[in-house]
Amino acid sequence: MILYEYPFNESIRTMLRLEQLFDRLGQLMPREEAVDHHFALATIFEIIDVASRADLKSDLLKDLERQRSILNGYRGNPSISEDALNEVIGRIDHAFQRLNQLPGKAGQTLTNNEWLMSVRSRISIPGGTCEFDLPAYYAWQNQPAARRQADLQRWVGTLMPLAEALRVLLGLLRESGVPHKVMATAGQYQQSLPAGRSYQLLRVRLDPALGLVPEISGHRLMVSIRFMRQEEEGRLRPATEELGFELTLCTG
Repeated sequence: MILYEYPFNESIRTMLRLEQLFDRLGQLMPREEAVDHHFALATIFEIIDVASRADLKSDLLKDLERQRSILNGYRGNPSISEDALNEVIGRIDHAFQRLNQLPGKAGQTLTNNEWLMSVRSRISIPGGTCEFDLPAYYAWQNQPAARRQADLQRWVGTLMPLAEALRVLLGLLRESGVPHKVMATAGQYQQSLPAGRSYQLLRVRLDPALGLVPEISGHRLMVSIRFMRQEEEGRLRPATEELGFELTLCTG
C-alpha cells in the first residue's frame, strides 16, 4: 500500500517537510561514497532553511506542552494503562527538555561554522562545488569515509532535538486517527467534516496495483479527493472507475 498524507495547516506542512528531510538524511549518512555525503550536507542545509522560521521552535514546544496536558488528563482513567501513559509522557518530557535546551533556532550552531556556510553558499549553484571553486570542500570529500561520517554525525547532532520533537508530535498525531475503508465513485471522493472538530492531517492508503495518484484538497469543512491515472511521460488523466481505499483523519 502507498501512503499519501495531506496537511490541513502550515504548521503540519512544515513538520512533514522536515520529517522527510530527516528521513533522507538518515539514509545518506551511513553510506560511504563522497557523493552521498555531498547530498547529506545539502539535506542538512535544507533542514536549516526550513527550520529557520522564527516561531518553529516555540510552536513545537507549545505543541509538546499541549500534548502533555491532554495526556495528564487521562490519569486515573481505568481504561487507560498507567504504564503506557507514563511511557508516552516520558517521551514528550524528554523531547521538550532537549528542544528547550537548544540555543536559538534549530541549526543556529551550524550557521556559525564558517566552513559549512562557505559550502552552503555554493551548493545550490549548478556545479558550484567543483574543486576549483571550493578546494577545501574537495579535500574533505577525499577524506576517508569514517572521517566524513564522524563530521556529519557531529553536525547533525545539533539538529537531533528538533528531529526528536517532530517524531514524538507526528507519532501522536497519526495515532489519533482511526482508518476507515471508503469508496470513490467515478474516481472522486468527497466527505463533509463535522463542525467543531479541528483536523490536522489526512492519510490515504492506496493499492499501488491500481496505478492511481490522489489529488487531495481540503479545509475545515470538506475533504475532496480526485484520483488520476498516470500515463506514459507522466501525464495524468482523471480516473472514472469505482475504487476502494483507506482514509484516516487525524485531529492531534
